[in-house]
Amino acid sequence: MRTCRAAAAGKFTVVLATLMLLAACGSSGPSPRAWAASVCSALTPWRAEISKLTNSTDQQMTAQTTPAQAKENLVRLFGGAEQASETARRKVEQAGVPEVEHGEDISAGFRASLASMRDAYGRARSTIDGLGTGEASAFYDGVQAAVETLQQEYDASALDTSRLDSEELKRAFDEVPECR
Repeated sequence: MRTCRAAAAGKFTVVLATLMLLAACGSSGPSPRAWAASVCSALTPWRAEISKLTNSTDQQMTAQTTPAQAKENLVRLFGGAEQASETARRKVEQAGVPEVEHGEDISAGFRASLASMRDAYGRARSTIDGLGTGEASAFYDGVQAAVETLQQEYDASALDTSRLDSEELKRAFDEVPECR
């Protein structure tokens, strides 16, 4: 009986020491270079996907399709952009908070920007999904209005790494290979 208690106490001590060590290690965020590399690693595939989806949307707007076909394709395209933006936002969130002055604000700004873009794509998807396809000109007018609104919302929430408040992060974004 005593051996079981001693073994349990020993295991508890090891677990407690491990948790304390992890808590101490987890108290600081990633270095500016590590954070910039993580953010760029999240944004590179997102940018590629958005570019691909933008090209597909442009092709869809000029293709000879029925309004119903165009609607289906555009809803799928904007849904893909919405999902890609959310994936990038989650990856930036997982990157943590950089160990720089105002790191929390900077990280929150990146996440908010991606969330705004995600929401803009979602609104465009919902708007187009709600359009009737019976009258082609009315449908395409609605699509044009949705795309113009999307562009305005997208521009208003664009990421701008040149306006970072941290010289360390500006330097890191310029230097890490993931951001080139």
